Order: sequence, then structure tokens, then C-alpha cells
Amino acid sequence: MHDIRTIRDNPAAFDAALSRRGSSPLSSDILALDETRRARINAAETAQAEQNKASKEVGKAKASGDEAEFERLRALVAGKKEEVAQLQAEAKDLDAQLIDLLMGIPNLPFDDTPDGADESENVEMHRKGTPPAFDFKALEHYDLPSVRNGMDFETAAKLSGSRFVVLSGAVARIHRALAQFMLNTHVEENGLTETWTPVLVREEMMRGTGQLPKFGEDSYQTTNGWWLVPTAEVPLTNIVNDCTIEESYLPRRYVAHTQCFRSEAGSAGRDTAGMLRQHQFEKVEMVSITHPDKSRDELDRMTTCAEGILERLGLAYRTVVLCTGDIGFGARRTHDIEVWLPGQDTYREISSVSVCGDFQARRMNARFKPAEGGKPGFVHTLNGSGLAVGRCLIAVLENGQNADGSVTLPEVLSPYLGGKLTLTVEGTLA
Repeated sequence: MHDIRTIRDNPAAFDAALSRRGSSPLSSDILALDETRRARINAAETAQAEQNKASKEVGKAKASGDEAEFERLRALVAGKKEEVAQLQAEAKDLDAQLIDLLMGIPNLPFDDTPDGADESENVEMHRKGTPPAFDFKALEHYDLPSVRNGMDFETAAKLSGSRFVVLSGAVARIHRALAQFMLNTHVEENGLTETWTPVLVREEMMRGTGQLPKFGEDSYQTTNGWWLVPTAEVPLTNIVNDCTIEESYLPRRYVAHTQCFRSEAGSAGRDTAGMLRQHQFEKVEMVSITHPDKSRDELDRMTTCAEGILERLGLAYRTVVLCTGDIGFGARRTHDIEVWLPGQDTYREISSVSVCGDFQARRMNARFKPAEGGKPGFVHTLNGSGLAVGRCLIAVLENGQNADGSVTLPEVLSPYLGGKLTLTVEGTLA
């Protein structure tokens, strides 16, 4: 959420930043509502002062025996009391309107976020690794003979409908091994704190990270009001919801492996084959809570953490910075990491790492006390996949495929697979 004072101080700069995202100028609407709201607050305070003054004079009039003055003042107090209540109610309603308006406005991009209308104008930062050169036609993950028996979409459709999968046997074990490998790497090498969180959260938690109110259709809500998390970003970031922490507590770096749930609203017809786009999937999510001066550097650090997983798995990837027309609602700058998928002969997103500045912190009222004293300030928040487990499984299977349909698995998974690094044509580990 945006700081109304910043908009008041420089509305032109606010509109200019919004225009980079393709949004129309909004400062005039915001400031008009804010001015009306503040006028009601001032009027209520004036009426309250007049009520208090008249209340003090009522007793004097009564004591002096001036019945007419007493009745006049008593009527004045009653009228002012009603006026104050009315003005306060109007101010409260206008305040709610202002918050709703600010809640629906996307974050402002950093100056170093490239301008652009859509994903076609994202800017490549670098590429690492070399895509494998096969002397046979590369298959997509779901067509590999070694995978077919362990990746069952038909049974999943019977159980739950489209965009679900049942994993079994060796394929399920590889999937689990990838998540364990990611967690261990982030904890032991990258210094993140492993965290286990609920996947059901209250509505205010979804509001805190920006999924609500604008993107409710992208998530699932239970009949008693809980929301299924679209990513562990929601519970991890909200750990500091409505908290004021010591500066020495920063940075906080969390990692969690969770089930994630997305309705995929608006993606009908996209990536319907295989595991690429599912309603239920697993992710290892990274979240950092930082001092405002450190958040930009933290974005680069988190990007390196995510890239390191792919490098240790021996997977080729490229990293792009998203343009202003493609960054998410709450982001100021985003780095997408795209892994090479031989079956599609292209790079596909496997991680998105974003810095949000104080955008989420204002929604959550998450602050820190400066070490040198002074007024508490808002923390900065960041989030990123480290990585999407299902998509990583796809990449490992497709990049390790052999001509006979078997799959050679990455060496780093050996401790998690009992030393067996071949998924045989029969679908077993050897």
C-alpha cells in the first residue's frame, strides 16, 4: 500500500511512476478523497471542541439560575454531540474508501526496472549452463517411458478434475528428493531459517501480502473464511504482521516447503498438458525481511540462492529482469529465472524473485525500531521461489533423458535416492 503523505508531497512523481506500469494517473482522485476525509476530521474536531466548551458552561448557567441559558447550552451540547457523531462516521467511511483505493493500486517500479509493455520486453541479465544436445528427438516429461507409470493424470482427473496429478513410485521419490535437496541447500549453505507454516490463513494475511482484494479469483477460499495459500510467501511474510521489531532482528531470512494452491483463473488453455501448470503444487519459498537500506542488495542475494540450486543440478538457465508491464502487483523489481526444457525447446520460468520495498509492510503494519533511536520505520520485504518443485522435476527428467527413455539423474540427489541415479525405462530407480 502507498504512503498518502508521499502522494501529497509529489503527486506528479507518483503518476509518472504509475504510468510506467501502464496505469492512468490517479493522484487527483486520491488527493480529492483525502482532502474531503481530512475536512471531515477537522470539522469533527472543531465540533468536539465546541461541545466540550458548551458542556463546561452548562453547569455555570445552572448554578447562576439562568434557566434560558441553561436550556440553550444543553440543546447546543446535544446538537454538537450529534454533529460530531455524524462527522466522525463520514470521516471513517471516507477513510475506508481511501484505504480501499490505495489497496488496489500496484507498487511503483524501481528506477532500474526496465520499461516495457509485456513479457516480450523483459531484459535478459545472463545465461548459465549449456542445454543438452541430444542425437534423438527430446520428449516432454509426461511422454518419457520411464515416467508414464509414475505420473498419472487420468486418476488425478477422476479424483479432483483437470490440472492435478498423482505421483507414485520412483517419480514421487525424485520429487521429494528435490524438495529436500533445496531445503538443505538453503539452510546449510545459504543461511535461511527453515520454517513450517500453515497452508490455511486468515483473510487479513492475504491482504497483507497483496493477494487481496484484487486477486481473490486466483486463490481458493474455504467455507469458513480461511484461504489456501497460493505460496508460502503469505504466511512467511506475515510473521511480522502488526509487529514492531528491533533493528538488530534484521534481516530475517526464511525458507519453507509447502503445498500451494492456485485456481489459475485466466489461464484457460495454457500449458494444459503435463505438470507445468497445476492447481495444487509444491514450492520451496524464500522470504526476507530487511532494513530498507539493504533490500536491493538482498534481491541479488536471493536471486543467486535460487540460481545456485539449478547450477548444482546441472541445469541450464537464464535470468531476466521483468519490465514494468510484466512485474507483479506488489513488486518494485523482479528477476525471473527460466530453466531449459528440452521437450519444449525453450526456457520456462522456475523462479520469480521480487523486492516489494515497504509496500507489503504498510499493508501489514510491520515496522522496526532504529538502533540509534527515533521513530519506527517500515521494514522491506522480498520473496522468491527456491524453487518450484514440480517444475524442477520436469526439468530434471527432460534434461536427463536418454535415447532408450530412461533418465540419468543429477549427482547431487544421490544422498536422497540411496545412491541410485538412473530412472529406468520400467520406472524404477537403479
